[in-house]
Amino acid sequence: MINKVILVGNVGADPEVRTLESGVKTARVRLATTERIFNRQTQESTEHTEWHTITLWRGLADVVDKYVRKGSQIYVEGSLRTREWQDQQGNRRFSTEIQAAELKLLGRRGDGQQGAAPQGGYAQPQAGGYQQPAYAQPQPVQQATAAPMPADDADDLPF
Repeated sequence: MINKVILVGNVGADPEVRTLESGVKTARVRLATTERIFNRQTQESTEHTEWHTITLWRGLADVVDKYVRKGSQIYVEGSLRTREWQDQQGNRRFSTEIQAAELKLLGRRGDGQQGAAPQGGYAQPQAGGYQQPAYAQPQPVQQATAAPMPADDADDLPF
């Protein structure tokens, strides 16, 4: 069975970060994803924004605490979790959240982020222990130029 969610969006408010009595850090982020819907009959496009609650733990919560702010663009990979709770009137309520397993900071350095955020991905540690964050080093962009095709001999292709 698979329970996997991948989201790319913008953070709608500064993250809520807490440290539990056990010393474990947790963070909650509200993420907006927007999709454009084009109506062929009216030739107009509209936008639909969906809000998601992301829960992050331990090392991922540390990254969120240091680098994510309102307006940050992030990539989140995780799984859906539904929890049940009672409101102040005693009514049963349900909420569906994303339990993050991986986080990537997107956008330019400093876009809505405190300090110079490292670009790259962070993964929740596996059962074997803590996993170091994977920092992605910016790679130089190389432009490929197409070689002209021989006009008279198709057998001399360059591959």
